[in-house]
Amino acid sequence: MSASQHELLVERAESLDDMDLADLCEATDAAIIEGGGFGWVEPQGREALARHFRGVLLVPGCELFIARLDGVPVGSAQLIRPPRNNEAQAFGAQLTHAYIAPYARGHGPARLLVRRVEERAAALGHRVLNLDVRETQSTAIALFEALGYTRWGTHPAYARVRGRTVAGHYYHKLLEPPHGRPLDMRAGAPQN
Repeated sequence: MSASQHELLVERAESLDDMDLADLCEATDAAIIEGGGFGWVEPQGREALARHFRGVLLVPGCELFIARLDGVPVGSAQLIRPPRNNEAQAFGAQLTHAYIAPYARGHGPARLLVRRVEERAAALGHRVLNLDVRETQSTAIALFEALGYTRWGTHPAYARVRGRTVAGHYYHKLLEPPHGRPLDMRAGAPQN
C-alpha cells in the first residue's frame, strides 16, 4: 500500500473495546476542537465521551457507525429511527453527530460514512434521511450537497458557539430502496 492509499472501513458498532473507545474519544475531541460535526463546542475528555458512546449503544432506535482509517476509529455518525409510536413519520430517519477527525479528512472516510448510514437506513425501510448542520461547517455542507442532499430550510438562530449565534441548515435526501424496488412516496403506499 502506497503512502497515499489508506484502508477505509465503516461499520455499525454493537460494542466498543477499550482501545477503539479511546481512539474514538480522541477523534471526537479533535473534531470538537476544530469546530466540526458534533453538538459540543468544548472538548469533553475521554471519560465523558466514553460514557456518551457507551450510552449511545444502549439507546433503542439509535445505531452508531464508526469510520476507520487504516483500522483506527477516526469518526462516527448516528442513525436515529423514529419511535414506534410515530407511524406517520416512520418512513424517515435522522443522520446526526456525523464527523471525521481533522487529521483523517481528505482520505474518503466522510463520504463512505454517510453512504453506509444511507444504505442501512434504506435497508431498514426508510425512504428519507434528514440532517441538520451549522452554517459554520462549510466542509460538511459541501459534502452533503455533493452527495445529493437538498437544503430545505435555514434556522437563523440554530446554535450558540463561543458567544455567537449561528444559523443552521436543514437537509433531506430521498433514499433508493434496496434491490431496485420503486420509490413510492405517496400516502398509503407500502414502505416495507
